[in-house]
Amino acid sequence: MSRIKRWINMHKKEFNPDGTLKEEARTEMLSSGMIPEAIDDYAQRLKVRYDLWKHLDETDPEPWPVYTAYDFFTEQEKREFNPDGSLKPEYIQSALKMGISEGWLEQMERRKKIEVDNYNKVSARYAQQGINFGQQQMNSRMYASRTYTQRREQMEQDLQNCEEPSSLPFDKDTPWF
Repeated sequence: MSRIKRWINMHKKEFNPDGTLKEEARTEMLSSGMIPEAIDDYAQRLKVRYDLWKHLDETDPEPWPVYTAYDFFTEQEKREFNPDGSLKPEYIQSALKMGISEGWLEQMERRKKIEVDNYNKVSARYAQQGINFGQQQMNSRMYASRTYTQRREQMEQDLQNCEEPSSLPFDKDTPWF
């Protein structure tokens, strides 16, 4: 989604959707002892960032790859299910011939449809907040499938970039054999 949606989501308690400081936030800051000049400086700095992100959204929108629940099905599930979670007719026929009961097939289909619906609901809710849920899930899967060497190399790069130690995959004092 857009940078502006993320900005609004991050600052919705203090700022209006147009990037200006809310009066109640200003009043609260004054009552906590902040001086008006500091409040104005804070509001101006965030308004500048808001304007920049708005400009970037208009001129250079971020890519938003769309992933569906089907993208996260295993190869076996893709042979058995349609993208909406319903069972494929050819799978139903072969399963019945193998002796799988209709009741079990109905249960499989019901569960998969619930899984697809849940993915769609979460994805829509995250999109409202400016978060690409499908992209997060795909990144998580790709990261999880990395080899030890790839994760170690990434950690070394993260250390050079002064990343937060809690975000690293290993303890930074781990001996490298």
